[in-house]
Amino acid sequence: MQLVHHRTAEVHGVRVAYRESGPADGPVLLLLHGFPTSSHQFARLMDALGDTSYRLIAPDYPGFGRTEAPDGFTYTFDRLADIVEGLTDVLGLDRFALYVFDFGAPVGLRLAARRPGRVTGLIVQNGNAYEEGLSEAARAFAALRREVPGDEERVRGLFTPDGVRFQYETGVADPALVSPDGWTLDVHYLGLPGRADAQADLAFDYASNFAQYPAWQAWLRAARVPVLVVWGAGDPFFTPAGAKAYLRDAPDAEVHVFEGAGHFALETHLGEIAPLIGEFLTKLP
Repeated sequence: MQLVHHRTAEVHGVRVAYRESGPADGPVLLLLHGFPTSSHQFARLMDALGDTSYRLIAPDYPGFGRTEAPDGFTYTFDRLADIVEGLTDVLGLDRFALYVFDFGAPVGLRLAARRPGRVTGLIVQNGNAYEEGLSEAARAFAALRREVPGDEERVRGLFTPDGVRFQYETGVADPALVSPDGWTLDVHYLGLPGRADAQADLAFDYASNFAQYPAWQAWLRAARVPVLVVWGAGDPFFTPAGAKAYLRDAPDAEVHVFEGAGHFALETHLGEIAPLIGEFLTKLP
């Protein structure tokens, strides 16, 4: 097991917190978390990959975890990608593999499309980039509009303890396997000053990602990087059809759909997923 260091870096006026482990001169795996969590979601995975030669880096986005953004920061997916891209520049990460989950998919795939050739491999875990991967619940959520009475209240319902726990446990065959540590920590961070407002802004910006799907798919076709897809079948937001859709643009992708796992598949299936990731990393250039 390798030690995990908790560091910060200044990026465009944002104090970005990130976790790092592994050799400083090793190839890089950039781990991009989802909503409503933070780099904490990768803590167990980073331990499980302790024998890898990779340098693992997992940042918290603005509005999440321990990252501190200034007043007036604009919370959109474009801006989240700006900050993560800036972090890669500050840390001198010229080439890296990507692990994208949930919100991490629109953040990471923006990076890939902006600078083709930087990404050496792609690991997708319940990170959608295809229309067919959107459940009815996801489509309904993306259709909410701030100016429509009642819609903001529906969005903010996901920030409550019950709303956060729902995201962790829905679709899981045995919810007792889901540690409460993750979702209760998320509730803590969501309760910090300004965090709920930031998350509401991102929720209402989520539909902007759909117009980016063709560009991300085009990058996959052109880049031809190795792709590993691992997916919780019980995800209430992103269906297994979204996992299999990656084969359309990356026909050599390795796709694994786990029955009994939900949106946060690592919570219940780390033992099955970590070895797949470890083996995948050994195949990358």
